Amino acid sequence: MSAIDAVTRELLDKTEFVTIVTEGPDGPHVVGNWGEYLRRLGFDEDRLVMPAGYYRKTEENLQRNNRVQVLVASRSVQGNHGPGQGCVLRGTAAIVEEGELAERAKSAFPWARGALVITVESVQTQL
Repeated sequence: MSAIDAVTRELLDKTEFVTIVTEGPDGPHVVGNWGEYLRRLGFDEDRLVMPAGYYRKTEENLQRNNRVQVLVASRSVQGNHGPGQGCVLRGTAAIVEEGELAERAKSAFPWARGALVITVESVQTQL
């Protein structure tokens, strides 16, 4: 069964910004990526792929604890109480610098050193 349902897919198709949270020794660490970058590299039933430029602290955190949370939202998606919907995707992540996904990221984004690959395990809507 797919972790990414129809509402989440619509959010991923319309979000402008993606917030990514990892856990470090000093607590949560937050970075972002553009929704358009996610759409250019793609997502499927349980995986998101985004270009990874620097993300050094994120990579350090993922090497210790690969758990991640991702927040996406859009006012263009109907929520339960009016316009606007968001969701938190939970799963694991890694930065890959070799292989097909890394090469796709480097080709589309010359500044990228690889791809941030997130395997989605669960999704929870927020609004």
